[in-house]
Amino acid sequence: SSGINAEWPLRPGNQVILRRLFMSRQNRPALSLARITRQMKSRGDKTVVVVGTVTDDKRIFEVPKLRVCALRVTEGARTRIIKAGGTIITFEQLAVESPLGQNTVLMQGRRNAREANRHFGAPGLPKTHAKPFVRLRSRNHEMARGKRKSRGYKA
Repeated sequence: SSGINAEWPLRPGNQVILRRLFMSRQNRPALSLARITRQMKSRGDKTVVVVGTVTDDKRIFEVPKLRVCALRVTEGARTRIIKAGGTIITFEQLAVESPLGQNTVLMQGRRNAREANRHFGAPGLPKTHAKPFVRLRSRNHEMARGKRKSRGYKA
């Protein structure tokens, strides 16, 4: 029997990975090389496990020697990791190397970094910072529900 869930003992760490493997793409956000580098400064030479995509980040100049296990690694990130002397492995290789998840650091990207999350809420209401779906902000936009009693409610 092949496949990750058949080969791995279902330890708590592996259950987390298995649960994340079944997640939708919105819940498997990308993780940049800069964030990985920053997090790994204090953690020594452990394997970074990302159930998602590892992306390149032009804002950092030196990438340290990293050992990364991810579902996808973008072309730019792949070349920079390998150029720094690091390695990229698959989840199958990780299951063979450390079946109990020893010497691994599980990371994930920010789920609320999507642009769509800026629009959540009611724009135009006091004390809210939701971004309106209009091209320009003027006094005539966003004047319906929540702004006038005659249009449902007034906050």
